[in-house]
Amino acid sequence: MNKVNDTLKVIKVIIVDDHAMVRTGLTAFLKIFDDMELIGEASSGSEAIELCTQLEPDVILMDMVMPEMDGPTAIKAILKRFSHIHIIALTSFREQDLVQRALEAGATSYLLKDVSADELADAIRLAAAGRSTLAPEAAQVLLHAATHPRNVGLDLTDRERQVLPLLVKGLNNGEIARKMMISQSTVRFHVSNILSKLGAHSRTEAAALAIKYNLVT
Repeated sequence: MNKVNDTLKVIKVIIVDDHAMVRTGLTAFLKIFDDMELIGEASSGSEAIELCTQLEPDVILMDMVMPEMDGPTAIKAILKRFSHIHIIALTSFREQDLVQRALEAGATSYLLKDVSADELADAIRLAAAGRSTLAPEAAQVLLHAATHPRNVGLDLTDRERQVLPLLVKGLNNGEIARKMMISQSTVRFHVSNILSKLGAHSRTEAAALAIKYNLVT
């Protein structure tokens, strides 16, 4: 067990992950270190916001992909109210869009879940001091993004470009199907491809990106 100076402040940590097994594993990990204390667990972003109000953590270990409210959205909401909290994005995903969204939302660090116990402990200590830690994979993603500006929407098919303006107007799948005289299952297929190619997590986000990058007139 790591021994620390008695005058050193214990870092209060909250774990946010929708998988109970992950939370259990992280809980066991935190018990190894004397300078860290687990003060709460949440299975969703909305629960995490409530816990921050009640418990005032120093550091949050935040999963990125969760139902209802994903990690980047939760990070942004938490930091809007509790700017002193430091959040470590801890995830299995290394996609460029997710890394960028997490850091843009205000995450202090971005680590993959295969990180070692000592590396995670060091990252928590650094985060508590306001210093960042980036997984090498995440750093590589950011470097690639900086040197290869994203050409959003160039890979959309002609059919997807026909669906996109209707999506932007707020039409649902049934309305789009009737307008284009195709089946709703075909519309769902096109919409799914559009979200994937734009790196969007919702129809609303896809519509915003389409307008931002002038993909619709």
